[in-house]
This record gives sequence, structure tokens and C-alpha cells, in this order.
Amino acid sequence: MHVGSFVLAAQFPGQGQGEALHRAVRAAEVSEEAGLDAVWLAEHHFVPYGTCPSAVTLAALLLGRTRRIRVGTAVSVLPTAHPVALGEQAALLHLTSGGRFTLGVGRGGPWVDLEVFGSGLGAYEHGFPESLDLLVRWLSEPSVSASGERFSFREVPVVPRPSEALTDTPGPEVVVACTSPSTVRLAAERGLPMLLGMHIGDEEKAEMVALWRQFARAAGRPAEEIAGAAHVSAGVCQIADRRSDAAETLLKAMPGWLKQGLDAHVTVDGRARAMRDPFAYTELLCGLHPVGTPRLAADRLAATSERTGVSRFALLVEGSGDLAATEENLRRIGAEVLPQLR
Repeated sequence: MHVGSFVLAAQFPGQGQGEALHRAVRAAEVSEEAGLDAVWLAEHHFVPYGTCPSAVTLAALLLGRTRRIRVGTAVSVLPTAHPVALGEQAALLHLTSGGRFTLGVGRGGPWVDLEVFGSGLGAYEHGFPESLDLLVRWLSEPSVSASGERFSFREVPVVPRPSEALTDTPGPEVVVACTSPSTVRLAAERGLPMLLGMHIGDEEKAEMVALWRQFARAAGRPAEEIAGAAHVSAGVCQIADRRSDAAETLLKAMPGWLKQGLDAHVTVDGRARAMRDPFAYTELLCGLHPVGTPRLAADRLAATSERTGVSRFALLVEGSGDLAATEENLRRIGAEVLPQLR
């Protein structure tokens, strides 16, 4: 089991964007100091829900500031990026970090981002498979050409080639955020592990892992690849001496952040969107994830891993909205939770 932090650079009410980004950087640095295995970085555009607009750029900074911990994107939004440009960045980080970088990609949402970056709604609704395949080819082949609906270009050499890195892996790992059976199938057929969201519980995550294995077998993926797939589960973690105290910390801070951040999302085509009740959603997250004492947190992580087959966790640790409390939360995870898992 591998436990990492999930950093959104969340801007809580009354905070500046620089404060949110500073807390994100410190959370990553303390994650390494506390002995966590990874830090996962979210990407958002034009909303205070998360103030990091380029997860791969922040990953570059953090790879330079750390020495051991893995750094991954959760996720880089593929419909608003050119797959080749993102692949070049991923290869660069893979080579220069000694193989410590993981590229997580996802579809994102039908947001105004698609208008601003000029990719259009079709890139979100239909273009994800083409973008993903081009990205994977760029990270695995010596030269690449394209003749698809969105991307068409002559054959060009891949520079730098990630397979030339002196690491244990031939190139940067690619993880796919999955929220629907169609995306699960897309990831499984390519043998790519999934990133599963924090809004679902163990039963649904177990069903998605089983579905991934079914699709992977049908696609003829190797049995050892299917058995060894290291899926990632996103969640929330808040440690306190009593469960009620941990939940209270989140219930005081997260609803205000969720309301401010989610209300700021604007759809590209004016479509209506259902919004979760921020307080009820926070209560749901407290019930699903390791929120409570160190013993409870360790037991819940172990149970989730056993029930779902997921071996990696990306835990939101900044739910208090406070820098000092975030650092303390991370240190307690490292000192009091991880030893019980290992």
C-alpha cells in the first residue's frame, strides 16, 4: 500500500491565491518529510476551488525541491492541452527527476476552459480517446505522426525520449481519471491504471476495478499486467485524537470552500448543472474516508485496499484550510498512521 497526499491549492474564503499556493508547496514538502510515498497535484482554471492552473508546472517545482517522493498530476486536463506538448513535459520531468513523475490525465468538465483554450466542446465530449492515444504513443515510440480528427501532422522524432532515462521504468507512468464505464474501458484497453474520485465509496470503487479487469482481459492485456495494476483512490484524511474533532475541523472549513469554488464553475454552453450541498457533501466525505483517530484512519485505509484492490491513495490533507493545521495533519499521518500500515 502506498499513501500520498492530494493537493488542490484550495482557496478558502478570505484567503488570497498566493496563500493557497504557498500552502500547496509546503504540503508537498512536508509530505516528503513525513514519509509519505507521493504527492498528487490537481489542476483547475479560473476558479478558487483550486488555484493551480498547471499541475505539470507545479510538479516540476516540487520535483526540484524534493529528493525521494513521487510527484503526480491528478489530473492534467487533456482536452485543453496538446497531447504532444504534455508528453514532452512529462518526458522531461521523467528524465530529470530519475523517474519520480507520474502523469495523471482526465477529461475535466464542460467548462468555459474549452472556450478560452480554443479546443471546443467536442474535445471534451468526443476527443479524449484520440488525445490519450497520441499521448501514450509519444511516451513509448521513437517517432510519431498523426492523422486523426483533431491532430494531424507529419512524422517527427520524440525528443527527449523518456525510454532513455536511467530508471526502473521505460517512461513516465500514465494514470487515467475514471468516472464512467466508458472511461474505465478506455483505460483498461490500454493497460493504464485508474484514478478513482473521492465522491464514491468502497463498493463502487470495487465495481470499477472489477470492470477494469474485465475490459482488460477482453482486450488481451497480459495477465501479470492486470494483476499488478496499481489503481489510485482519492479521498480525504484528517487526523485528531477524537473522530468528532477531526470531522468538526472539516465541517467548519470545507463547506465554505466548496460553495465558493464550485459556484465559480461556468459551463461552456450554458447547460444547467446540479450542485451538491456543500455541508452534506463534507459529511459524506467524512463518512467515506479516513477522518478520525490514527487507528481509525489506518483501519479504513487497509479496509478500502482489501475491499477494492486499490493499492495507492491520494489523500486531501488541506481540508482545514490552515497551513499549520495542514502540516500537523501530514506529520501525524506519517508518524501515527503509516507505521500501522507497514
